Amino acid sequence: MEKSSKIFMEKLQKKILLDRLVHYFWKCTKISTYAYDVVDSWFLMSTPTPVISLVLFYLYFVLSLGPKLMENRKPMNLKYTMVLYNLYQVVFSSWLCSRLICSYVALKYIYNHVCIPADRSTNVLVPIVFFVVRKKQNQVTVLHVWHHSNMVLSTWTYLKYIRGEQAILAGFINSFVHVVMYSYYLLAALGPSIQRYLWWKKYITKLQLGQFVVILTYLGGLVAFDCKVPRGLTWYMAANTVIFLVLFLNFYRQAYVKKGKEQQESQKQQLQQEALKKCE
Repeated sequence: MEKSSKIFMEKLQKKILLDRLVHYFWKCTKISTYAYDVVDSWFLMSTPTPVISLVLFYLYFVLSLGPKLMENRKPMNLKYTMVLYNLYQVVFSSWLCSRLICSYVALKYIYNHVCIPADRSTNVLVPIVFFVVRKKQNQVTVLHVWHHSNMVLSTWTYLKYIRGEQAILAGFINSFVHVVMYSYYLLAALGPSIQRYLWWKKYITKLQLGQFVVILTYLGGLVAFDCKVPRGLTWYMAANTVIFLVLFLNFYRQAYVKKGKEQQESQKQQLQQEALKKCE
């Protein structure tokens, strides 16, 4: 009993120490001056320890624990789970887009404060959610792992410490892309009878590449016009967008350009073999 109590107290002390170190970092960087009490009351938002722990466990599971657990097991049939999940993503992303398109207050806010933010003493928050959780065990790539872990941590920091109006447009564009993307995944999850009609996967990737170009142009405009928004957030978003652009370009090259050339080469060889057989 005493041993278990001692272990518990050691873990508790480590947690308290981690919380203090993280809060000391925020204090030293002076980011905490933008914190809002209302956000602290939200789930997992009071301290960074829970969300950091979740991200670390996510990385451990997808890179180590998950593959080991499934090594000698059959793949799980998640057809209906994926249908429901993708349907939820389509509905939720559509709702996010409608909140901006159909709201005069939101459009007026963006028009008035896209370059000059509102007074930070007010309690107005424009919630933009662009964190997407999508995991397929057979597609654990650098792109997916970076996207999931980075977006969780970035969104947590954005909501807790920074109210940067420059994230509104990026969130809206990203939500629109998700409506298209998860509509495709929803239809693909219905099975082979539907999948054979889905010829537009390639264009979804092009749409994703296009959104990064638009967002980079927009962020560049904020810098060029010296808009009074958090400059650090602008550069951070630009750096993240460049990373995503490079990763998606690499995916496009591997999935479509390189694969297309290999298919053409394979077809060419088949035609040559058929021609040789006819000559014989």
